[in-house]
Amino acid sequence: MTAPVTAQPKPSFLDAMAVYLKPRVLIILFLGFSAGLPLALSGSTLLFWAAEVGVNLKTIGLFALVGTPYTLKFLWAPIVDALDVPVLARLLGRRRGWLLLTQLLLIAAILFLSLSDPASSPGLVALGALMVATASATQDIVIDAFRIESLDENEQAAGMASYVAAYRVGMLASSAGALYVVSGVEALGFTKSGAWSAGYVAMAGLVLVGILTTLIAPEPEKTGQANAVHEREGPLQRLRRTISGAFIDFFRYDGIYIAVAALVFVVLFKLTDALAGVMTGPFAVELGFSRTDYANVVKGVGLIALLAGGFAGGYIARALPLAASLWIGGILQSLANLSFSGLALAGHDLLWLTVAITVENFTSAIGTVMFVAYLSALCRNPLHTATQYALLTALAAIGRTYLSAGAGYLASATGWAWFFVICAMAGLPSLLLLWWLQVRGHFKRLEPKKA
Repeated sequence: MTAPVTAQPKPSFLDAMAVYLKPRVLIILFLGFSAGLPLALSGSTLLFWAAEVGVNLKTIGLFALVGTPYTLKFLWAPIVDALDVPVLARLLGRRRGWLLLTQLLLIAAILFLSLSDPASSPGLVALGALMVATASATQDIVIDAFRIESLDENEQAAGMASYVAAYRVGMLASSAGALYVVSGVEALGFTKSGAWSAGYVAMAGLVLVGILTTLIAPEPEKTGQANAVHEREGPLQRLRRTISGAFIDFFRYDGIYIAVAALVFVVLFKLTDALAGVMTGPFAVELGFSRTDYANVVKGVGLIALLAGGFAGGYIARALPLAASLWIGGILQSLANLSFSGLALAGHDLLWLTVAITVENFTSAIGTVMFVAYLSALCRNPLHTATQYALLTALAAIGRTYLSAGAGYLASATGWAWFFVICAMAGLPSLLLLWWLQVRGHFKRLEPKKA
């Protein structure tokens, strides 16, 4: 007869908060900043620079294509899993070796971009931005694997909450922060071109935060276990087994039907956010809010709500089982869309806008932490953690990139109030799949082992 399993004690509030001060979680915090920093440098900040120096709108629109590496990173994730960086892997270990390499490449790419001029050489700027995006996407691959492999199971939620918060701070530093630097340097008498170059050089300097964290951090123990297996194989054999193993593992434990349902759940869980998120800006414009009003809310109370939601999500995910956490996150992020329906009925009302953005950011952050905790739980094999996580995030991007593409047509056909009601209802399919997976016992093997 099997002995009864002893349930884990519920963490107190102080215990739940203390986990954020553990060295491993703090390392993930600083790596989150490093991951969020480059995104705007090849995106919104670059587009602002191009528009300011008079690049035509058609060319500016094409610059959006430099973000392609973020959606295709799963193609080279097996290389990160299977192969070592010469010299650096011997000195630092596989994960830290790749981390340091991507961060050094990131500095070089940002400096290259700083020396380019969108007005006179848009081709060089596009090349530099593509280099930044590729190095950044590769860094994301390594950081995701490092986080999953270095944190204990009961630290994953706190690690993800810290990562999300620091990622947003990194994005803010390279967007609003970079613009402040450019304005400050220009006020000192530098030309516009020189000020923008200085702004990007300053952002390259901030990559040192990630480099110092990489040098201080210990190599994850699970990576060392995987290295012991890799040493018995040649590079091509390791690469082949990494690619095949990443796919086989999804179907090995639960069977094909549950595995397929889980992958569909990954596609659909954030669809409710994706549909609404695409149209939130145009919705605010149509209601008559100025760019300044909208930006002040999003960057002010919106950011605070986002950070608070991330840490609240980490507390909930640590206190409750994974399935229960996903139920809370899924329901909250769906219902939050109704606040925008209220705003549509209220019209141009700054208080309603503030409430809607606050509620949406807070609940979306909770849902994100739960979702990433689930994705992390699916990636248990250190032989191909990076590959599996990159594949899962590519699936999750389907909802954001493709399934939400018709949101504008839907809003035009239904009106704003009903559109956001439909966005809320878009969360129902994922909740039905969540119920089915829970009934089938899918989450039992994903839960942290009981004491």
